[in-house]
Amino acid sequence: MLQQLKAFFSSPYIAVPMGALIISFSPVLVRLSSVSPDSSAFYRVLFGGITLMIFSFVSREQVSVPLKIWGLVVLTGLFFAVDLQCWHRSIGYVGPGLATILGNLQVFATAAFGALLFKEIISKRLIAALPLAVIGLFLLIGLDINEVSSDILWGLIFGILTAISYSCYIICLRQSQSTEKKLPLFANMGIISLVTAASVGMVMQTKGDSFLIPTASDWLYLVTYGVFCQGIGWAFISKGLPNLPAAIAGLLMLLQPALAFVWDVVLFNRPTGAYGLFGVALVLFAIGMGIYGQQAVAKNRN
Repeated sequence: MLQQLKAFFSSPYIAVPMGALIISFSPVLVRLSSVSPDSSAFYRVLFGGITLMIFSFVSREQVSVPLKIWGLVVLTGLFFAVDLQCWHRSIGYVGPGLATILGNLQVFATAAFGALLFKEIISKRLIAALPLAVIGLFLLIGLDINEVSSDILWGLIFGILTAISYSCYIICLRQSQSTEKKLPLFANMGIISLVTAASVGMVMQTKGDSFLIPTASDWLYLVTYGVFCQGIGWAFISKGLPNLPAAIAGLLMLLQPALAFVWDVVLFNRPTGAYGLFGVALVLFAIGMGIYGQQAVAKNRN
């Protein structure tokens, strides 16, 4: 039974969606805590990184790898730090709805990187699925024009930078677990998280942001955020990414904002209507269509 369960979660088409499900609770925990967005991002990767390094120590993982692997791991952490910082700034200019849509344009950048860098063949169904998924995301999140300030250009710039850096993060994370002499899973994701924490922390320090966690409830939310969303969630994703085409990986990551919308409706009574529900259905349909199309291409090649 244990072996069957392990084999089940070893499938990349299970591991990555499972990770996306777990990290979809991120906005819930951020909303429940009272700290600033930058502070929540810092403690997310700090607590997550510490948790993963404890798992690595208990599992007796060996971390002796070539210097170039360390370079890739550090680069992955830096891309994630850039992603978090750009996304928070985009939110400040254009609001959370449009910022989330812009950030998840990573699906196009990730597919493009996969085709250009790794010569991956993208099926016609997957090409059609990518814009459908983004349209679905637009419908389910919606766009409140009152959230968009006069600094929309800066919001768009930071949003596009978010998409590019997030895509680079996904690609580098996948490569960090695809090399022969790779770091073990927990150590790899743990070090990436701590590099991200150091980068975000330095930016907070230069801005004079507070590192204070004011209440016991905030400690609970932030530790849960780090342990489950950054630790366990991204460990699942990191496990599955090396065995997926880049375009499919980017598409599956759209489960995170789609599920986050569902939790917002269920837990916080977010008003929703036919457009939102249709948006969720369209995202899920696009993901299924993309996976089916890519699997058909792989089957024909074999």
